[in-house]
Amino acid sequence: MAPRTRVRWAVEADVEAVDGLIRQLAVYEREPDAVEATPEDLRAALFGPDPRVRALVAEVLEGEAWVVAGTAISFTTYSTWTGRHGTWLEDLFVRPQHRGLGLGRALLSALAADAVANGHRRLEWSVLDWNTPAQAVYTAIGAQPLEEWTRWRLDGPELEALAASGAVPG
Repeated sequence: MAPRTRVRWAVEADVEAVDGLIRQLAVYEREPDAVEATPEDLRAALFGPDPRVRALVAEVLEGEAWVVAGTAISFTTYSTWTGRHGTWLEDLFVRPQHRGLGLGRALLSALAADAVANGHRRLEWSVLDWNTPAQAVYTAIGAQPLEEWTRWRLDGPELEALAASGAVPG
């Protein structure tokens, strides 16, 4: 018999588990030293006075206890083209030992339901080119890659230099 599973919104007590999943994701994405955020940073982002990030957790019942097995971390975006908000999925990760239970799809479904309930017109995310298992899941739910778009990033000294070079709105 398949184990019992559930998806729910994270609560503050889940911060350590979600932080652990983020670190496992970094290892999976071949960037084990890239995570700078601390559990305290995550706690502030999710549960501070002005939270702008949300997290779903997927759990598996192991014996008598529910164990956090996956997470989906998201935030609200805005499209000038649709004139509506959207949802950006920043991270989706399910522990390897819990894959194949439908947790990734369940997390995506819950996030999609939340987006629709809030009038959001889009659910968007990025996926690494080599991550074909994730791409297969996304294709199976009807998602399509935006092949004409390339994601760009400005950070570190370059971000600081650009910030220092321009006018500050007053």
